Formats: sequence, C-alpha cells, structure tokens
Amino acid sequence: MSQDKRPQSSEFIDLLNLGQLEVIGRMPYSSNGTYLVQVTLEDRAIKAIYKPHQGERALWDFPDGLYAREVAAYELSQALNWDLVPPTVLRGDAPLGIGSLQLFIEADFSEHYFSLFEREELHPQFMKFALFDIIANNADRKSGHLLIDENNHIWGIDQGLCFHSIYKLRTVIWEFAGLKIPDDLISHIREAIPLLIKSTRNLLTAEESAALELRVTSILKKRKFPLPDPEMRCYPWPLV
Repeated sequence: MSQDKRPQSSEFIDLLNLGQLEVIGRMPYSSNGTYLVQVTLEDRAIKAIYKPHQGERALWDFPDGLYAREVAAYELSQALNWDLVPPTVLRGDAPLGIGSLQLFIEADFSEHYFSLFEREELHPQFMKFALFDIIANNADRKSGHLLIDENNHIWGIDQGLCFHSIYKLRTVIWEFAGLKIPDDLISHIREAIPLLIKSTRNLLTAEESAALELRVTSILKKRKFPLPDPEMRCYPWPLV
C-alpha cells in the first residue's frame, strides 16, 4: 500500500495565506470566475483554485459573497475533523481582489460520485459527505464535485452554494436516505458544535448561523439521514 500523502491543513494554510500568487489561467466550465494560480513562498510552490468576489455572477436565490461560503465549508470540515474539504483560506490581497484560495487537488478527473459509489470501501467517506451536506445545507452537490486522489481519499469541492438560512439541500448523495446515522458520526457532530459555531461566525450572517445550529440540533435529535422531499427539487442540475 502506498504511503498516505493526503494534504494536511497545517502544511498548507500558511502557504495559502502568505504565498505570492500568480494567475495561470481560468478554469474551464465554471459559471463564475475561477482561476488556477501558483502559490509560492520561499522555496515552496503549490497550485490552488482562486475564486474572487468580483468574478461572481449575481444569483436570485443566494446572497452575495459565495467565496466566503467556500471558506466556511472548509471550517466545517475541520470542526468535524473529517478531512473532506481541501485547505481553503480567505485572501484579501489576491490579484483580482478578495476571494477564496483552495489547494488544488491532483485527482483522477475521469471519476465522479456515480462511478465511485460502485466501490463499497468508499461508502464510509460518502456517508460523511452526506452528513456534511445536510449540515452545510449544500444546494449544489454535483457528482463531479467529489474527487478521488491517489490515496483513494475523497475530496469535496465547489461548496459556494451552502449555508443558506432557507432549506435548499440539493445533492446526488441519497443512497443513505432513511438510514440510522452511526453513533460515532453523531459523536463527532456533537463534539464539533462549539468550534463549528466559532469558526464560521465571521463568514456567515447571524440568520445563517442560527439556521446552521438548528440543522445540527435536528440531526442530533432525529439521528437518521433525511428522505428527499417530494415537494422540492432535491437533485442538482446538471447531475455531474
């Protein structure tokens, strides 16, 4: 078995926060301005995904500032200690202005959720993502937003449409619907609450923070994965 080379936050946060940024180019197929950049600090260099505020298109159903939600999604992943979201920071001194900066994951981009779910050994990771998306109220969990790296670790990207105060869950991960949430994951969520509230407070509105706490409380009370609401559009479009 190859050595686990998963990116650890402590190794990259300083680099993402302090490194010099050079825009390499715009990422294809992105509805908002999304750029691949090189981040350099002393003798270290990495690639990252930069999503500037000024590159966002106005949405009728989401407030301004999707880049902050990308950072909040990382903070949620860290609070849960589930290692689901690549290291992500807020950069105010980036080339196109304030935005999120996320470590670029080297992945097999031919794979996506629908192909990866056929591998039963990956189901525990996807179960965590299902819970993560419920807590974050992810309105756009497409199949292609789940990447697998060389260590068979799954990473979630493109979490800008999260944390709305109104219930908007749209995801491709419904295979666990109605099942009991494992006790260990319930414990992780309960233990994460103080850090979760503190780490996302400055990234969300007061209304969104209150809704986040209510979602967590509901999960701890019901202890089951929700069923898709037949009155709502519960799948994103496109699916991949």
